Amino acid sequence: MIRVLLVDDHGMVREGLKYYLEVEDDIEVAGEAADGREAAELAGKLKPDVILMDLIMPGTDGVEGTGLCLEASPDSKVVVLTSKAEDDLVLPAIKAGALSYLLKDVSASDLAGAIRSAATGKPTLHPMAASKMMQEVQSDQNRKENPKQISPREMEVLRLIARGFNNRKIAEALFISERTVKTHVAHLLEKLDLHDRTQLAIYAINNKLV
Repeated sequence: MIRVLLVDDHGMVREGLKYYLEVEDDIEVAGEAADGREAAELAGKLKPDVILMDLIMPGTDGVEGTGLCLEASPDSKVVVLTSKAEDDLVLPAIKAGALSYLLKDVSASDLAGAIRSAATGKPTLHPMAASKMMQEVQSDQNRKENPKQISPREMEVLRLIARGFNNRKIAEALFISERTVKTHVAHLLEKLDLHDRTQLAIYAINNKLV
């Protein structure tokens, strides 16, 4: 049997989930909690296989509750089940340790399937949550490739410096003023902690920017 802990501040929601889940032969509801802190206390005692976690709750919300539950029961898997796609909660919940992220409009059969998958360590993600994760992965990659957060225009200036262009030629090539070029150069020196144009050129070459 897959033992599930239900975490939601609405008693009617918990009752509905319990009704749907206990129809399944291989799933049983081991306990219920109304917020994240209560869930963590129960998780420590019950050691459920899966914790079905709402995110928006008074007191200790689902993001904090996810972390607390996993501290109390490290082998449990957290499946977020929330009412709407909260952009600012998707990544925090997953970073807190949630394995799966679903919305409450999921069908009973799909929810049961997600619980079974979670029990074996396989995630189930709502398309919106999957999209947010992909965006985060791409952002991480961009930060690794451009750790100093050099702007696109500054990158253009840096590449031209590496090619030996002076400020006037850079201004002509990019259709900007020489004063703007000087500002970009100053920002590059500050961001890269370098002292002169020669060091900028060497940096660009060493990092294969040209």
